[in-house]
Amino acid sequence: MILNTTAGSAFTFTAGWEQYVMMAVYFIVLIAIGVYAYNKSTSNLNEYMLGGRNIGAWVTALSAGASDMSGWMLMGLPGSMYSVGLSSIWIAVGLTIGAYVNYIIVAPKLRVYSEVSNDSITLPDFFENRFKDHKHMLRIIAGLVIVIFFAVYTASGMVSGGKLFESAFNLPYHWGLFVTAGVVVIYTFFGGYLAVSLTDFFQGTIMFIAIVMIPIATWMTLTGDGIEPFVRIEELGALADINYLSLISGVSIITIISNLAWGFGYFGQPHIIVRFMSIKSHKLVPKARRIGIIWMAISLIGACLTGLLGIAFTDATRHNVADPETILVLMSQVLFHPLVGGFFLAAILAAIMSTISSQLLVTSSSLVQDFYKMIRLKMIGGTETKTEEEQDKLFVLVGRISVIVVAVVAILIAWDDESVILNIVANAWAGFGAAFGPLMVMALHWKGMTRSGAIASIIGGAGTVIIWIAAGTFGTGLYEIVPGVIVATLAGIIVSKMTQNELKPEMAAEFEETERILREDK
Repeated sequence: MILNTTAGSAFTFTAGWEQYVMMAVYFIVLIAIGVYAYNKSTSNLNEYMLGGRNIGAWVTALSAGASDMSGWMLMGLPGSMYSVGLSSIWIAVGLTIGAYVNYIIVAPKLRVYSEVSNDSITLPDFFENRFKDHKHMLRIIAGLVIVIFFAVYTASGMVSGGKLFESAFNLPYHWGLFVTAGVVVIYTFFGGYLAVSLTDFFQGTIMFIAIVMIPIATWMTLTGDGIEPFVRIEELGALADINYLSLISGVSIITIISNLAWGFGYFGQPHIIVRFMSIKSHKLVPKARRIGIIWMAISLIGACLTGLLGIAFTDATRHNVADPETILVLMSQVLFHPLVGGFFLAAILAAIMSTISSQLLVTSSSLVQDFYKMIRLKMIGGTETKTEEEQDKLFVLVGRISVIVVAVVAILIAWDDESVILNIVANAWAGFGAAFGPLMVMALHWKGMTRSGAIASIIGGAGTVIIWIAAGTFGTGLYEIVPGVIVATLAGIIVSKMTQNELKPEMAAEFEETERILREDK
């Protein structure tokens, strides 16, 4: 039976002991995983940043999915679906296609190539080694792009955490930021990549349970009270002059193209791509792909249904939702026992934290591998005086400090409590997709790509996205990733064709060795 409320009342929720207990259990599990990972494998930088390249298919798939979807899947997408209906689904379609193609054209080859090319452990590291950039320009430029856009991207997770604690626990938004950041920093600080991957696997599992159970329970509750959900949604749409059940109502062809174009972003997301570099073997990629895409497709369908059914649900319960992005919070607390509701709050927080932790780790690895190492060598005159073991301990320590620094910067960016999660994610996603996506595909599949072409591709892609955002899309409404990818691709091809003299025998040898390994293992 649906909870009866006063007509037109705003959703108010006061957390009871049950919710606090479930959240406490969730936090304890995360920190315990961090301690376990700390004791198991954080003795050197490769283990801290890549888990020693020893991650299995299940953990790879679910950690990639959990770090990818974030609070956007459980808050941003349901909120958009609740506001405008099925016309929001194009983003989900574009992402699913993009993720599938990413597993095919990037994952296996990057796993092999990154190891063949001087055992690269970060994306800038790989680009420098792939193109034999002894002047370190690629590393510096790519590292700057990662630090800038991940500061923004991590802030979107902080916003999600702040909104969750504000709506679910009546905690001030800014306190929610600190709680979210605090727990993530603790387990990322101690456990590194292994902790992030294991917690993402755990978080991906509870996210999946939540996003499947909530729309099923909503459907059963509505139909049990004699309400035909889609009939009622259509009636409410007519009253509001919105066709909630149309795929194209209220959206232009430019909007559809823009939403589908989110799929391009997958090829350049460092926190997702690093999963491919850490998997135990490229032979496990097909298994990881099947697991990951099934998880993703079901989860996105659940998120869309949650937002759509929320339209009928809030009408039936007479609730007003001040912020559409909290619709799943409302449904999870009204429909279920407080202990189960607490579990679902943990699932929402899992979606948020899984992405933040991955972003913090990738950014800190870039600060250490792509900046600190070079700066330190220059300061000591280019001759390393410490032993290899001492260096590893120092670099891991700097990586941990970097995690804290990036978290603080993200909190400052997220300080505005009026921030919209989907908008922040869109900007960062486009930045990475355009800066690294075309370059990644060309670097893996085109032997004729040069160092200058790679630099031009990064600058062209990132620069176009920034200009497009600053200019308000020049009045076109076209998502910035589209012109960004086009410019990055053209810049990479044209400049590479003009600088073929930069090609070196060792570049061709590594390219061919990667091809040989993949070919022999088929």
